[in-house]
Amino acid sequence: MARRLPQLVRKALALAWRVDRRAVLVLLCCQALSGFFEAFGLLATTRTITALIASGDIAHRLRDALPSIVVLAGAAGLRALLGIVVVNISGRLSPRISREAEMQMLAAAVQAELSAYDQPGFNDKREAADRGAEVAQQLLTDSQDLMACVASLVAAAGVVTVLHPALLPLLLLAALPQGIAGVRAARVHYEASRAMSAERRTLNLLRWFVIDKDTADQLRSCTMARFLLDRYRAIGQRVDAATDKAVHQGARYSVLGALVGGLAAGIVWGALAWLLGSGRMSVASAGTAVFALRTVSSSLHGVVGYGTRLFRTGLYLDDWAEFIEEAGGHRMARGSLVPPAPEVVRAESLTYRYPGSARAALEKVTLEVRKGEVLALVGENGSGKTTLSKLLAGLYLPSEGAVTWDGIGVERCDPQALWRQTAVVPQDFAHWPMSARDNITLGQPHGGDESVRRAAAHSGAAEVVDGLRSGLDTLLAREWFGGVELSGGQWQRIAIARAFHRPAGLLVMDEPTSALDARAEHRIFTGLRTVARDRAVVLVTHRLANVAVADRIVVLDRGRILQEGTFAELVAADGLFRELWLLQNDRGAPRGDHGVPGPREGG
Repeated sequence: MARRLPQLVRKALALAWRVDRRAVLVLLCCQALSGFFEAFGLLATTRTITALIASGDIAHRLRDALPSIVVLAGAAGLRALLGIVVVNISGRLSPRISREAEMQMLAAAVQAELSAYDQPGFNDKREAADRGAEVAQQLLTDSQDLMACVASLVAAAGVVTVLHPALLPLLLLAALPQGIAGVRAARVHYEASRAMSAERRTLNLLRWFVIDKDTADQLRSCTMARFLLDRYRAIGQRVDAATDKAVHQGARYSVLGALVGGLAAGIVWGALAWLLGSGRMSVASAGTAVFALRTVSSSLHGVVGYGTRLFRTGLYLDDWAEFIEEAGGHRMARGSLVPPAPEVVRAESLTYRYPGSARAALEKVTLEVRKGEVLALVGENGSGKTTLSKLLAGLYLPSEGAVTWDGIGVERCDPQALWRQTAVVPQDFAHWPMSARDNITLGQPHGGDESVRRAAAHSGAAEVVDGLRSGLDTLLAREWFGGVELSGGQWQRIAIARAFHRPAGLLVMDEPTSALDARAEHRIFTGLRTVARDRAVVLVTHRLANVAVADRIVVLDRGRILQEGTFAELVAADGLFRELWLLQNDRGAPRGDHGVPGPREGG
């Protein structure tokens, strides 16, 4: 702990320094002055006792002691005032430090490659780092409490050493057992908490599923409440058992430390009595020593207590630092080229493996999509369609082969500049708790509301916006006052409007109409040719009737290209596309009374 605490105090001050340098300087000055005034007050105690126990008239002795009493009172008052200043500064800085830690964690996360989220353990480390950022606000409070105890300890220890050098090592010996016990207990509690982090994460998810509006209907219709609550209770009992074990083990360490520390404290007071009885220390010095010993003892216990708490906070902060380092290892280290809107996006012998997976999600894929062209990717689940679309958009980097925009590898481009030239409609799109306008512009307005309304008209979102009580200013989050909730299909129209609003050269649409009705879906695909005039469009869908709009269709199977051609060519040829097409159009139409096919048979 002695080796670790200075590092943690420096880390606390470094975070505070980034927030408010002047406040940190004032804080350090206050701590130093507080220790100085405490030492000054203890030295004045000796003079006060000496004056009071001297021979002579009581009035004369009080008059001689008055200056020392004034010094004692002044030192105590100034220390109290400095303590108020320290508490005020710590109270202002602590939440800012936590926010600074959160900002560093968030910055590390957004600067990491998207593939980092597929790394084993990355999300668990992110969860632990979130806990570390949360407790970071305790770092400064614990540090300033520790510094206050250290300053008081140094001041009192100096006075004790002046009174008699033998007392100080005895005091340190008395505090050492409790310090060791405190560190042991802190380590036990931390390891138990870390071991249960996955269980706590599961509890958080279960709690969310039980109370969230989006799952409330399924919870009731599937009669899952008892099942989930029983699962929650069982996991909670495992967490409680681990916590109880850690508490009991920590208590055993504390009891042992208290017993040994109490024995050592008895030795200290016995030594003081011997020094006084043998005449090696005057009565006045002994009186001062009593005050100093109490101060040293209190400060030592404070160092142990606050140090242990700081040590435990530091363990959680290690998780925060570890995640930042882990995310830093996945930091996007790409080039600095700023690409224009691409004329040709090409994949050449493209292979991609997800981290930890031996099987390639895509293998030796070669294709291209040009400006003004619609390329459709079809195939069964797990064929690699979505992965390929993310690689073409530069969200993933190839394991082997290359993805190029106009002959330039995506890894050579500045990623932010590259993504400003992309518009993506993912399968699972975000429901941002913002206004309808911000949900379409995503904080990147251009062309004003006219551009927003044009994108909304192309996507069918104009009807949604026109039906809102405040139009584009309506908050799309019922959880907040004045907010509204949209249906799944309405949200999908908003998501498509986002993509249409972006002035991008590459448009990727992954199952863009899965929640839309037939009329809305027809509007999207009949207008897709207009949208594709100045963009390269990649369309991912399972609804094969919709890919008739595409210029070319690529059929994927287990990460490889199985077929490629136009809609008419693929429907006419034997192969996976024709097989899927026939399956989608075979819905078991009803037959007549005598087994004769009904009028819809074969559609």
